[in-house]
Amino acid sequence: MSDFALNIIGNDWIMIVLVALVLLLGTKRLPDATKKLARVMAQYDKTKNMVQDELKKAKGEFNLDISGPVMSERQKLETLAKSLGVNTEGKTDDDLRSLVNSKLGGSAKPDQDTTKQ
Repeated sequence: MSDFALNIIGNDWIMIVLVALVLLLGTKRLPDATKKLARVMAQYDKTKNMVQDELKKAKGEFNLDISGPVMSERQKLETLAKSLGVNTEGKTDDDLRSLVNSKLGGSAKPDQDTTKQ
């Protein structure tokens, strides 16, 4: 079976795209199209930077540095506690949960049902 893939690399693709654009748009509409494309790209960059800034703000004081998958509940608790500046030495899982919860500003424990009457 023969391979019909184009084996064109580098600057050849740029030339092919430019020729196709000139053929499709014509020489009169090409400058307008490039201006619109430049505006779209600038708006995309602006929006991307805004989202990255918001993510940095949302991260705030939490310094989460996770280098790989977390396998156990204890590892999750220790990672979260360390990111909040809580000492994990000699503490049980329940102690860590309550300390993390208090640091995050929570009031109810996850296993309690607050809707009971």
